[in-house]
Amino acid sequence: MAIPDFQSVMLPLLNFSADQAEHSLQDAVESLAVKFELTAEERQELLPSGKQARFDNRVAWARSYFKQAGLVENTRRGYFKISQRGLDLLKTNPEKINKKTLEQYPEFLDFQNVRKEIQEVEPVIDEPEKQTPEEQLENAYKTLTDGLASEIIQLVKTCSPSFFERLVVELLLAMGYGGTRVDAGRAIGQSGDGGIDGIIDEDRLGLDSIYIQAKRWESVVGRPEIQKFVGALQGQRAHKGVFITTSDFTKEAQEYVKNINTKVVLMNGFTLAKLMIENNVGVSMAATYQVKKIDTDYFIDD
Repeated sequence: MAIPDFQSVMLPLLNFSADQAEHSLQDAVESLAVKFELTAEERQELLPSGKQARFDNRVAWARSYFKQAGLVENTRRGYFKISQRGLDLLKTNPEKINKKTLEQYPEFLDFQNVRKEIQEVEPVIDEPEKQTPEEQLENAYKTLTDGLASEIIQLVKTCSPSFFERLVVELLLAMGYGGTRVDAGRAIGQSGDGGIDGIIDEDRLGLDSIYIQAKRWESVVGRPEIQKFVGALQGQRAHKGVFITTSDFTKEAQEYVKNINTKVVLMNGFTLAKLMIENNVGVSMAATYQVKKIDTDYFIDD
């Protein structure tokens, strides 16, 4: 039997977890490999990167999509179990489960459209046959990165406020702010003065300072909160500030910062996650693909 695609894995995977017990991803892989009657050769077939088995990767993606749709929940690192929503879906006796099935859940739609504003500016061509190989590669990379960003945001929202503060420190350091780690560590979460959560050097010489407010929030941040922050900056005679949140900002808040003299940058959860990815904070390298071209100089016959 050929290796099933990841959507074909979905229904068997949810059925596998229907016992409501805690399972590891590897347990699921082993069980589903038996169900699909995969041969040893098929089990050993690798992705082009050579770093992961193709079937293992597809099961992992199916589990990841279930997590985004709320059909399963992580119990601890590497382990998951079915949620009540997953059980409810199985009670309907679905003939199959695929991405279309998951679109009934708002959380999955949010995951799929994690960067709607970019897609509106740079629409992705849906039909692969109309794309060049480079376009297919870039669109696949964008899908992977957006999915990773969505997972990062969810994880950050579950972290403690103190961990979030440390995360902000690590990110700002990775971006070149804050001077030394010791200086940055003192800056964040220490002042708590009138809406200011911390102060960090803009450069290693400390020529200017940036005032920070970091909020691990679920609700959208509106203009009143930003006005309070700006007022706190003015009280410190500060000219630059960054408001960081795990959620998002209203249009009124975004318009407000465009029309004031104080330079305030609003960093929402998606931007935070993307910067973490770009600066290797909280992520690790899974695979590297090199796209090469002909070296025309090599083939010149002297």
